[in-house]
Amino acid sequence: MSSLTRRTFLGTAAAAAALPRAEAAPATFAPTWASLVDGYRTPDWFRDAKFGIWAHWSAQCVPEMGDWYARNMYRQGNWQYEHHLKTYGHPTKVGFMEMQNRWKAEAWEPEALMDLYAKAGAKYFVALANHHDNFDAYDSKYHAWNSVRIGPKRDIVGTWAKVARAKGLRFGVSNHSAHAWHWFQTAYGYDPEGPLAGQRYDAFRLTKADGKGTWWEGLDPQDLYTGRNMVMPDGITTVRTANEWHDGNTGAWDEKPPAGNPAFTRQWFLRARDLIDSYKPDLVYFDDTGLPLGQAGLDITAHYYNASMAWNGGKLEAVVNGKIIPPERRAGLVEDVERGQRDSIEPLPWQTCTCIGDWHYNRGLFDNHSYKSAASVIHRLSDIVSKNGNLLLSIPVRGDGSIDADERKFLETLAGWMGRNAEAIHGTRPWRSFGEGPTRVTSGMFSEGQAQSFTAEDIRFTTKDGALYAIALGWPSSGVLRIAALAQDSALAPGAIERVEALGSTDPLPFTRSRKALEVRLPQGLANPIAVALKIRGNGLA
Repeated sequence: MSSLTRRTFLGTAAAAAALPRAEAAPATFAPTWASLVDGYRTPDWFRDAKFGIWAHWSAQCVPEMGDWYARNMYRQGNWQYEHHLKTYGHPTKVGFMEMQNRWKAEAWEPEALMDLYAKAGAKYFVALANHHDNFDAYDSKYHAWNSVRIGPKRDIVGTWAKVARAKGLRFGVSNHSAHAWHWFQTAYGYDPEGPLAGQRYDAFRLTKADGKGTWWEGLDPQDLYTGRNMVMPDGITTVRTANEWHDGNTGAWDEKPPAGNPAFTRQWFLRARDLIDSYKPDLVYFDDTGLPLGQAGLDITAHYYNASMAWNGGKLEAVVNGKIIPPERRAGLVEDVERGQRDSIEPLPWQTCTCIGDWHYNRGLFDNHSYKSAASVIHRLSDIVSKNGNLLLSIPVRGDGSIDADERKFLETLAGWMGRNAEAIHGTRPWRSFGEGPTRVTSGMFSEGQAQSFTAEDIRFTTKDGALYAIALGWPSSGVLRIAALAQDSALAPGAIERVEALGSTDPLPFTRSRKALEVRLPQGLANPIAVALKIRGNGLA
């Protein structure tokens, strides 16, 4: 029986022991869930920010073919495989490592992009530091496959950090590399059908010695592809069987470290610690259920919290994002709900991350003008903020570092609305009720695909400095906004309403209050089909 009919592992305990010792920052937090839960409090900067923009940018944006290109280009029959074959060559000869060298960022203008992001209302910015393709977009001390040495020949994370902070934005990084050890194993497979059936892809055969005289001389491809952790066995002869094998093996998603490759986990920790210590981010986003790689995730989170306190005179300013956190652990970090929402006010701060298109740039979405609309994102932002959440929004970046015309228009529309109405978003807290209206929101991860469109009857509430803000998610056709929650003698708002204004104007608006609703006549000069925000004051209202 071939050795490839079972899982094989490159890493060894000896290799792990050869890595430098990973010292944790001394101090308050221990690397246990109990310590994180007992000691963590979400910093006010994050609760006030409400809205962040994310550049989910890597070499996977170079082909302009959307998400998970580095994995799917090795899956015969997949549309990304077909694109790679036609555009670059067969993956036995031209693997994804070649895309890393094609990533040049030649049109990247980070200052101009950050201007757009800040005008659009972002108060924090997140840069992708590495993805499942295991490439570091920073000056990595522990991983030679990085953007300073290869491709852009620039410190992408370091540049983003400098530019974001110069604009007054908080800075975060996203770390997705903990899953590289299984996600990238498709690169060790082969075509099950056709003229090259059975011939292994580039990752299986390339070694450091093969790089002599090439652009990657001195680099070991196995350090990028992570080694033979879970190799597709010999003898598979159909695309369907190959897909089933990958879905059940290399596609299985859990946070356990690879038992046969402790060197991977050890190096992951060193790379993550280097990222944190070198760039001092305000936020670290882990693309993981809970925390990555078992104890290593707890170790790096405790280190980060302790380091943040050391940087900030004993004040904890750090945010860690993880996903699908059990209730008993949610207080230890800030839960992220990928492409989803909540249906009620959460007691703890949380975050939704989503994208106007694919996470990695997809030319087809631009060509078909099928990004999310600015209106839908503004509605989603208002809903999320009313429920104690933040929105982290990805604007896809092309491989060359530019964004397209539709993305610019999106940001300009967002900037126009936020320029007038951001007071109802930034620095606010939830009210006694998140809102009212006919549209129901489905709660949970990846629930946005089930979302209905909001209407002008859907209203979301926020509060700040004694004022109540009511955001109507559309412009009422009658020109009169009716708010049932603010009816006379309402249990939610028993006091008197003294003044109502539309944001962007200091003029008071005429209103009446009955036992059915507060009715506010809106001036046509302020008409906005996206959403209108009112500022309401009164005794005991907020």
